[in-house]
Amino acid sequence: MPKVNRNGQAAVLKDEQLEEVFNYLPHPHDLIFQICYYTAARIGEVVQLEVGDIVGGYVVYRARTTKTKKTRSVAIAPPLEKMLATAELPKQGYLFPGRFQGHITTRACDKALREMLDYLGIRGVSTHSFRRSLLTMMHFEKGYSLRTLQKITQHEDIGNLARYLEIGQQEADEALRGLWG
Repeated sequence: MPKVNRNGQAAVLKDEQLEEVFNYLPHPHDLIFQICYYTAARIGEVVQLEVGDIVGGYVVYRARTTKTKKTRSVAIAPPLEKMLATAELPKQGYLFPGRFQGHITTRACDKALREMLDYLGIRGVSTHSFRRSLLTMMHFEKGYSLRTLQKITQHEDIGNLARYLEIGQQEADEALRGLWG
């Protein structure tokens, strides 16, 4: 069931939709949601990143900012590395400072995303769609195991992680037919 009025699961974006979303989002929201996508992170984790959390080819999500309260490090994918290298980021403090103090809010990011999605006519997407989209692509298109995804996301229960993944009837049909043909 797609997400409607904050109910249901966030839609999984196809590659062309991701590209469109990233191209239309204003800065810094474009970079924020690309970090969400390329590191399978929650929006609340990304907005709280500090300059020192990008280190040695990794994005480090500190225990105090994660849902599980465990620190996790995620390797920086080449497309994200390129974006981070060209972005004008602060030299200290939060990567995405707020207008007045602290960091940019998840609410501001959500608002920018919703406005752009309305403009593009894309429905069912939320801030969590980027996390779901990467995990679904990694598992079903690239063949990575649930255990590998679990290492990236730090899900404690692999069953909860499996619910993140979206599989359509066409993929299920093709899987069965492919076994014998």
